[in-house]
Amino acid sequence: MQGFLAACQSGTPYSPRESLVPFLLASTRPEARQLMPAVSLGARLVVSHQKSACFARLPAVRNSLVNTTVPPSYRVAPSTARGNRSACQSLLTINRINKYRSVGTATSEVDRFFSTSQRMAANGEVRSKRKKSPIKVMDRPSKIYKHDPYPNEAENGHSPEDDAYSMETDGEDRISLPPTTATADSAEWQATIEKVVRNVVSIHFCQTCSFDTDSAISSEATGFVVDAEKGYILTNRHVVGAGPFWGYCIFDNHEECDVYPVYRDPVHDFGILRFDPKAIKYMPLTELILRPDLAKVGVEIRVVGNDAGEKLSILSGVISRLDRNAPEYGEGYSDFNTNYIQAAAAASGGSSGSPVVNLDGHAVALQAGGRADGAATDYFLPLDRPLRALECIKKGEAIARGTIQTQWVIKPFDECRRLGLTSTWEAAIRKLFPKETGMLVAEIVLPEGPGDKQLEEGDVLVRVNGELLTQFVRLDSILDSSVGQTVSLLVQRGGKDVEVELSVGDLHAITPDRFVTVAGGSFHDLSYQQARLYAVPVKGVYVCEAAGSFKFEATESGWIIESVDQRKTPDLDTFIEVIATIRDRARVVVTYKHLRDLHTINTSIIHIDRHWSDKMRMAIRNDTTGVWDFSELAAPLPAAPLARCKANFVRLDTVGHPAAAEVIQSFVRVSCTMPLKLDGFPRARKIGFGLVINAEKGLVIVSRAVVPFDLCDISLTIAESIIVEAKVIFLHPLANYAIIQYDPSLVDAPVKSAKLATDTIKQGASTLFLGFNQNLRAVVTPTTVTDITAVAIPSNASAPRYRAINLDAITVDTGLSGQCGSGVLIREDGTTEALWLSYLGERSPGTQKDVEYHLGLATPTLLPIVNQIISGVIPSLRILNVETNIVQMSQCRIMGVSESWIAKVAEANPSRHQLFMVRKIDCAPPAGYDDQSLHEGDIILTLNDKLITRLSELDIMYDHEYLDAVIVRRGEELALRVPTIPTSDLDTSRAVIFCGAVLHAPHHAVRQQISKLHSGVYVSVRTRGSPAYQYGLAPTNFITAVNDVPTPTLSAFVKEANKVPDNTYFRLRVVTFDNVPWVATMKKCEHYFPTMEFAKESGTGEWRKRVFGKEGDGVGGMGGVGGGVDEGGPGGEDTLEA
Repeated sequence: MQGFLAACQSGTPYSPRESLVPFLLASTRPEARQLMPAVSLGARLVVSHQKSACFARLPAVRNSLVNTTVPPSYRVAPSTARGNRSACQSLLTINRINKYRSVGTATSEVDRFFSTSQRMAANGEVRSKRKKSPIKVMDRPSKIYKHDPYPNEAENGHSPEDDAYSMETDGEDRISLPPTTATADSAEWQATIEKVVRNVVSIHFCQTCSFDTDSAISSEATGFVVDAEKGYILTNRHVVGAGPFWGYCIFDNHEECDVYPVYRDPVHDFGILRFDPKAIKYMPLTELILRPDLAKVGVEIRVVGNDAGEKLSILSGVISRLDRNAPEYGEGYSDFNTNYIQAAAAASGGSSGSPVVNLDGHAVALQAGGRADGAATDYFLPLDRPLRALECIKKGEAIARGTIQTQWVIKPFDECRRLGLTSTWEAAIRKLFPKETGMLVAEIVLPEGPGDKQLEEGDVLVRVNGELLTQFVRLDSILDSSVGQTVSLLVQRGGKDVEVELSVGDLHAITPDRFVTVAGGSFHDLSYQQARLYAVPVKGVYVCEAAGSFKFEATESGWIIESVDQRKTPDLDTFIEVIATIRDRARVVVTYKHLRDLHTINTSIIHIDRHWSDKMRMAIRNDTTGVWDFSELAAPLPAAPLARCKANFVRLDTVGHPAAAEVIQSFVRVSCTMPLKLDGFPRARKIGFGLVINAEKGLVIVSRAVVPFDLCDISLTIAESIIVEAKVIFLHPLANYAIIQYDPSLVDAPVKSAKLATDTIKQGASTLFLGFNQNLRAVVTPTTVTDITAVAIPSNASAPRYRAINLDAITVDTGLSGQCGSGVLIREDGTTEALWLSYLGERSPGTQKDVEYHLGLATPTLLPIVNQIISGVIPSLRILNVETNIVQMSQCRIMGVSESWIAKVAEANPSRHQLFMVRKIDCAPPAGYDDQSLHEGDIILTLNDKLITRLSELDIMYDHEYLDAVIVRRGEELALRVPTIPTSDLDTSRAVIFCGAVLHAPHHAVRQQISKLHSGVYVSVRTRGSPAYQYGLAPTNFITAVNDVPTPTLSAFVKEANKVPDNTYFRLRVVTFDNVPWVATMKKCEHYFPTMEFAKESGTGEWRKRVFGKEGDGVGGMGGVGGGVDEGGPGGEDTLEA
């Protein structure tokens, strides 16, 4: 105890071997009662915001705790932290924290609860939602999923700010009591727990795609059997989810069976899963009896569940309140129009859906949420409505749910009096309900709903159908039995009686049970949940997956489509009719609003993709089978033939540089959209500018930071007026540029071919900088070349992706160079001396944003390749598989380079006395390297008798299978015949989507960063909510075998994977990027994640997509080649994880 108090006063962590909290929570002995005042003070210590206030109470704590003996029977052994996956749950620790504790919330859920909108609002980017919760943000609880084992993994194309948010505090040091695991202290409790645990199951599940308020996740939770004969399990709605669900449960004896949703309540936080009782063979099935009537203040309870991801954990507590309003979880799903039970149990991740049992072993409540600030407070859902739903399901009856589209909250009598409750009605209520302390008050009345213009916020509910009423349970009962009828409500408004007649609507009718996927995005009618959250009418087409053609800027969710192609889309059926008439590759105007800002109408022109995402599918929930049924709607209409258009370029006469006015006619804007994430590239869409190098043939050169690979759609905007399609002709493996081609016959504009300089620009030379800034506007300024030197673009450690190497980069003396990712350096006569390009670098560990470097590339290095392409020859380059860095003469002398060679270097390159050392060699091919290959640390002197003092002189390697090299190795001069490697094998030409993971051969960046290729099957990205995500198959892994059959190539993998039946477990042998082997067991789910392939045809170079087996339903993130994908490293820009 002395150590405990000293830790409190010093603010240092304290971890005693004898935990006090289990003793206090679990025991009813006199020793425990002696400590109850201290527990009360401890609770206040937890939630206190002011450090001074905390310490002011310490003397009282000292008086209550010092010299108190904790009986040995209540000792709890110190737990072992489970890495980054869960917190230590069984130690009493006083910690300083500056973040909210995610009490039992998977990181994927924190992404929603502490969501983008909250962060954006905090940064002043958007306004907060229209209707704010009366509960302070810091008091909002967290749902209780298991913690995400990869809390910082991003979704490919997903902005890093949208990932893994935990709410920051105001910076004050905070004292918190972490949750503790209690031990049963009596024979009665031990017997009860022994019976209960047989009914409790651990649920492992995936919500396979974004739907309504839920994003795609993979997590764990808890449930318990409520009907052993028919196989029903009760858990939370936020576990079952509103959308497609895929999962299984594990019983106490570790038997496993699949589970399927049969019901999720539209509002309340409970859902019911079905399993096959015959699948459980080695233990007798029993069920827990639901007894909502036994939940009373002061009742000692146990929460039995999958706490913090453990198989089974038992937490103790005492019910302290029965009349708490439903907890508000922020921007995502929240329960409402019900009271909650409050107790101190400190449940953690994975305990969602746990039964709350009394000493008799009856379930008296359902675990649902907990505080996120470290306080040991949990919120339980009463079982009245779950019991009713279960009885209806058992009888085969429909579960009627009525609504007047009004949210009510419990307010105490003193607040009700301030709202106008008269003493007469208060007296009547108190007389009929002597234990009640409050009444129901209207909090939100939805516009255009049954209560609109009849009820008002602040109305105090007195009677329903002539019956005095203060409880949600009775109100729900009346509404549920009155669907399609009217009810009479008497409310008090400002001291006056107001009686209204309201029509009761069907709550299921305003809860989406279908969605449509088209052009990469997913849509459904706006739900009652979303409408209630923002106090808007329940109408409109909601974008539940803003991806593909409908990947709007800023945020990913919350958009309402107003119109498409100049036609209104008030509901989903109209939206489908409109989209069905739009041709592939068409550009249409879309207007849309965000739920957080309905005052602003956004307008965008989008490119409709019906070739990569060719199917338009309707998904409809089937509560009989527990899966979603898919059907194809309208087939894609072919693209319309393009017509020739006329335009003129903007004039830059005002800049005072005629050369710039001429060069502007050689620039086109390039928009590149990638339908699938390959090669670790972090974005799904990039925009930049390209330089026309041959207007007659429509050839344009552009940075590979804009066009990273050839599986893409490229649009060129010429003269800010004409839009044409383009395709990739050539990708340079090292020098960071691509050459693309458009059809010049479609362009009637004065496009000019850029004149490329044949001599290299010099350091100190004056030049004219013309670039395009972040607003895509041209800027011009005279400048000076400050340096031309070899640069090393940093590699990205978490997910290897293309980067330029072995290049001389140009820097200039103007601040505009850092603002412009595209441009040129030109002479006064208009000759282009250098390209100004964006170079994709590493991901910043601090901001989790991708760094781009803006540098110049001298044009003479381009000419040999450009000239071949203009003549109609596509170069097939060979390269040395090495990365070099500069060594100065002082270093060369130490490393064994002779004085004669040093003199030759000074003569060959008077401005730069330098040679190049092999810094890194790409991983060896399967056959290994021979004794003629270069080694790391070699200093290159000559190649084919040419002294190499400039990186551009390495270009000699492009056309030779072997190079005669003179090198210095370990102080010895050697002559080698060095082989080069073809670059045709370095580009990805085939990708397979399997169980939600994108697999392809290791691309060039992987070979640059790894010492050994373990397999030809590399995991590039994976989808959130997929089997790959659930079973831990991570990006940058290599798959070496399927069911112990080696898979050295992608073809071998596909052959073995196709042998695995659907919904069946199989084994994968995997090696991590850091050479750690492990075995993954996975289960196929072809219904939601069909196996498909993207492959480039050898003859035409065109990419084709095909689906293996049955034509896949595919509503997971990859089903429509979009969705939430994991990148393998923290951060990202889009909704894919790569």
